Amino acid sequence: MTIEVLLRYRTRRPWAPGPATLRGWAQLAAGARKGELGIRVVGVAESSALNLRYRGKRAPTNVLSFPMPADSGRAHGIIGDIVVCAPLVAREAREQGKVLRAHWAHMVIHGTLHLLGFDHQRTSDARRMEGRERRLLGQLGFGDPYGE
Repeated sequence: MTIEVLLRYRTRRPWAPGPATLRGWAQLAAGARKGELGIRVVGVAESSALNLRYRGKRAPTNVLSFPMPADSGRAHGIIGDIVVCAPLVAREAREQGKVLRAHWAHMVIHGTLHLLGFDHQRTSDARRMEGRERRLLGQLGFGDPYGE
C-alpha cells in the first residue's frame, strides 16, 4: 500500500507522530489491502471547517475519513484520505488519561478502517470495528481504547 502523509500546520504546532509512524499504523490497519491512502494532520480551524462542510457539525472532530467512491478512484487503487486534528487528539488524550501516542495510533487505525468499509452506526457493526481496533492496537502494545 502506498500511503502519503501530509504534515502541515497553520496554528501552533502540537506534537504529531512522524510520517513513517503514521504510515505504519495505516498499513497495519489495511492489512494485505493494496492501494493509496492519504493522511493529513490539521489544526482546529481546518478540522472545524471540514466537519461543517462534510458532516454539518460546527466543531472540530478527532478524525475524518473520506473514502474514494467505488466508481471513481478505487479502480485506480485510491482508497481515500483521513484527516486528523492534532490539537483535539492531544486534548482528548489528556482528558481521558490516555497515552498520546496510543490515542494517535487509535485515530489513524480508526480512520483507515472507515476507508475500508468499517462503520459503527449499528451495535453489531460497532462491535466488529472496535474488536478489530483492539486487536490492532494490542499488536502495537497499546491497551484497549474503549476500556476503563
